[in-house]
Amino acid sequence: MKIYPIETGNFKLDGGAMFGVVPKVIWQRTNPADENNLIDMALRCLLIEDGDRLILIDNGTGNKQSDKFFSYYYFFGDFTLDASLAKHGFHRDDITDVFLSHLHFDHCGGSIQWNKDRTGYEPAFKNAKYWSNKNHWKWAVEPNPREKASFLTENINPIQESGQLNFVDLPAGDFAKNTALDFDILFANGHTDKLMIPHIQYQEKTLVFVSDLLPTVGHIPLPYVMGYDTRPLLTMEEKDKFLNQAAENNYFLFLEHDASNELCTVKHTEKGVRLNQIYTFNEVFN
Repeated sequence: MKIYPIETGNFKLDGGAMFGVVPKVIWQRTNPADENNLIDMALRCLLIEDGDRLILIDNGTGNKQSDKFFSYYYFFGDFTLDASLAKHGFHRDDITDVFLSHLHFDHCGGSIQWNKDRTGYEPAFKNAKYWSNKNHWKWAVEPNPREKASFLTENINPIQESGQLNFVDLPAGDFAKNTALDFDILFANGHTDKLMIPHIQYQEKTLVFVSDLLPTVGHIPLPYVMGYDTRPLLTMEEKDKFLNQAAENNYFLFLEHDASNELCTVKHTEKGVRLNQIYTFNEVFN
């Protein structure tokens, strides 16, 4: 097995929305804002090469939305999905599986692209199985008013229409072992219903793709919860349980949205679980 970070772009979001009730004077210490109160965000995905399978976890926003839509998010930098795949010797047609932690546009928008004459949409990974779960899929195709702007039908419906949609099995509890993709999955419900968090055994370490359970290192303290979360009190419970496990088991946390940091570990302190160390991916895995 080999694993590669895949950078698909950078964008900006409102810092207040990203930190909920936490005052700016506190959160800006770790996530400095610009003059418009916007903080830098990454769209960092993960590629797993395992035998004859090439599994992409999340895929960024894609590029099919309108200029008006993208203007809300202030995209910057030179990263693209295709360039990042090519850096490691791959093309999107090589992808065998696309695992979607959830269906918010910044995690699944790259799943679907315009067709050749821009009259409709088609899968961006024509040879891949797409993976979600039944509960989250239903949650996304019948969206609540709070999340409707994040669940874009053009990102979601064409996956099913293509016949490439697959569902992982839902566990009785919150953790599924021995899935079809050979990594374990933690299910969380505070950010959105049945968010999936892969736990990957790699080079005798546990690598966790934390998705939106922990967007940046600045979100490690329990009350630091996004305003985007549908059930913020549940997020706090889920973070508490997860971070304690991460500290006890020395998990390496892969940060999808932290523009400055790829990986971190956490530790127990008198104030609760806190940041231990920050790493680049290549410092830990080679």
